[in-house]
Amino acid sequence: MLRALFEKTGTAVWISHLDLMRLFQRAFARANLPLKHTQGFNPRPSVSIALPLSVGMESVCELLDFEVEGNFTPEEITKRLNETLIDGVRVREVYEGSRKIRDLALLECEVFLEYDAGVPENALETLAALFGRESIVVTKKSKNGPVEQDIRPMLREALVRPENEQLLALSAIICCQNPTLNPALLLSAIEKYAPEAKPDFAKIKRLEIYDKDGTVFR
Repeated sequence: MLRALFEKTGTAVWISHLDLMRLFQRAFARANLPLKHTQGFNPRPSVSIALPLSVGMESVCELLDFEVEGNFTPEEITKRLNETLIDGVRVREVYEGSRKIRDLALLECEVFLEYDAGVPENALETLAALFGRESIVVTKKSKNGPVEQDIRPMLREALVRPENEQLLALSAIICCQNPTLNPALLLSAIEKYAPEAKPDFAKIKRLEIYDKDGTVFR
């Protein structure tokens, strides 16, 4: 199984997960890189993305697993795909994927908090106190409707720093599998516990993924 490390940035963040899958399948076809198909009554292209990315989020650490017919070098696959992909979706590297996706455990991300009228007074201290709490219970959507969830056990690290007079950056390391914490719930926590520090606009970006020991996952 081959694995591609790719990024999704810019206007491409508005592409849904299913459309991104279709985009890659078309890219392989246009690049003359025939994908292998699964066996059975309903064969499907052998291609999958490790951690589906929510619409609107940027990432520079997405993983795509795939199998192709024929002998192509990783460098050739990378070059061909990037020649056919759209702006904002770019393959950084292709390599032999030896680790199981189930070993993925942690995600490093940044949440950029923008304030039209400037960063509120004491916002840094307020947010530091919030993410230092022993319990942070927020409401999340589930298949069975809204549920209450304590996200604090899934938050390994959270640091807030000023970027400029109107922008704060929240750097966090969170669980991304078993259990999973959506970074958007960090914004829900701010809205619930620190409304005075609620931003006018927020942007989330995935930076890196790790195993449970904190080793970069590839």
